[in-house]
Amino acid sequence: MIGKCKAIAHGSNALEYIFREGKLDKTLLFHNLCGTTPKEINEEMKMVSDYNTRCRNKFLRIEIGIAPQDEKKLSVSELMRIAHLFAKRMGLDNHQWLAVTHKDTDNRHIHIIANRISLYGEVYDTTFVSNKAARVAEDISREKGLTIAKEVKAKRLHQNLKANPTREQTKQQIQQICYALLEKYKGTGITGHSMFLYGLGKSGVVIERLKNKQGKVYGLKFSCAEQSFKASEIGREFGYRSLQKNFEITNNIEPKKATAIEDEPAKNKTQSHTGYQLVPPSRRYISPANTNESSSIAQAVGNVASTAINAAEEIISGAGGLINPQTHGEDYVETAWQHRLRNQAKKKKKRGRGL
Repeated sequence: MIGKCKAIAHGSNALEYIFREGKLDKTLLFHNLCGTTPKEINEEMKMVSDYNTRCRNKFLRIEIGIAPQDEKKLSVSELMRIAHLFAKRMGLDNHQWLAVTHKDTDNRHIHIIANRISLYGEVYDTTFVSNKAARVAEDISREKGLTIAKEVKAKRLHQNLKANPTREQTKQQIQQICYALLEKYKGTGITGHSMFLYGLGKSGVVIERLKNKQGKVYGLKFSCAEQSFKASEIGREFGYRSLQKNFEITNNIEPKKATAIEDEPAKNKTQSHTGYQLVPPSRRYISPANTNESSSIAQAVGNVASTAINAAEEIISGAGGLINPQTHGEDYVETAWQHRLRNQAKKKKKRGRGL
């Protein structure tokens, strides 16, 4: 026996589904309910659930699966006891719920639709409710001597491994080939990816892309020797997205290039101050070792410059400002004019101090 539980919002649709003709087998139990039709039950549940306006999923949908070998053991009365015991252990004593059986599939199963809001206005906690339903179903199966779904699943996996040894052999061969090629071409970019696919084809392994209805690729399938496997069966590294990431170029070499490029501007800056000069080395003035001689030369140059500027001022003052700046140069005239203004400002300051 197996149990499932989920909180849902469409309670009216769920009620209509379980009472649908062709699916309904037996009506087992009505708990805290007076109505018998989907419409009457929905109205009763709605009267209780309307007291809570914040809860959205106000119904619980529970399914209890019965193993085929246990169907002959269970009569209708025994199914009623199982449904009542299941609801009790799920904590639905103060809730409205109903249980029916379906026979629309190969295996008989029980449907329970419950109101998530209790008669006292409390909201049923659905934290890990599906796991709780599975545990309750397992406990009841042990008590009743019924088949436990977990043990059946484990037995099937064990049987499948022994039932088809050729499939397992083929799977191991594909894994060895894939891991060897991945180790060889990992982190080598598009070229490595192409070589990986070429190596698989050469070894007889074919990769197929799985697409959805919209035409988008969502997974890969590996085929060899008439056996097909999902990418997850071969290994986690061979999924559609993870396989592409494995072939991305590693950054072990690139950071060195990046640092070298980043260091180049700094080198250029140092070279701009040291290697590149405005005046060629052959024409540069090399200062003598004696500081006294250098200072005398600087004074001589300053005297010559001041004499030239004074001469320019006299020429401008004598001409009465009639010299055309365009014919004699704007820089020369402007320099002399600024110098004259500074001298006049100095004379005014001296007169003010004398007074």
